[in-house]
Order: sequence, then structure tokens, then C-alpha cells
Amino acid sequence: QVRLVQSGGGLVQAGDSLTLSCVASGGGFSEAPMAWFRQAPGREREFVAAIDWVGSYRDYGDFVKGRFTISRVTDRNTQLELQMNSLEPEGSAEYFCAARPFRSSISSSSAPWEYWGQGTQVTVSS
Repeated sequence: QVRLVQSGGGLVQAGDSLTLSCVASGGGFSEAPMAWFRQAPGREREFVAAIDWVGSYRDYGDFVKGRFTISRVTDRNTQLELQMNSLEPEGSAEYFCAARPFRSSISSSSAPWEYWGQGTQVTVSS
């Protein structure tokens, strides 16, 4: 059974750091690209970051500006992390991890991503 289970998130102040985690199991995710998206109320789902299945190529949304780092570790399962620094109130949203099938390419569009985590809320107060 394919599962992407997220943890982390919460309420922080502007300028703080936060790490989100996502454990992927049941789908051969050791060779699957993975990503983070976010969605604020009334807005479309927005690309945050993605990492290829090898872990050597990363892509970030334009708004990230060097503040976030995406990483992955594979053991029995694949763990995806998003380290977020210098958080801004505009970053308040529900954050989702996502995965594509075996050795697919990275995409900044949410449409090709087939598997999704349950979402975790990040709220940044000013």
C-alpha cells in the first residue's frame, strides 16, 4: 500500500526555521522523484521544491530564494525533508509532499505528481 506520511509543521514566528518530513512507503520510492507543494486558502497549489530520484538534482520555486533545502534519505523507506529558514508570513499554507512513479522527471506543475501526503499546516506569525 502506497503511503506518504507527513510530520512537522506548526506555528512559528517570522524569521524562524522549520523542518517538514515525509516518509514514503509501499511504492518503490527509492527511485522516484519527490517534491513539496503548498496551498493557501483560496489559492492554487504552488510548487515549493523537488528532488530527483538520484538525489543529485534539486529545483525550487522562485519565491524560495535560497531559504529552503530539500533532501532525501533512503533506508527501508524513503524520507523526504524540507528545511525552511527565514520563514515569512506569506509562507503560511498547508504543505504537501508528493511523489511520481519510478524514475519520472521532476515537474513544477502539481498535475503529474501521482502520490500525495495528507498535508501539514504551517502558520507564520508576523
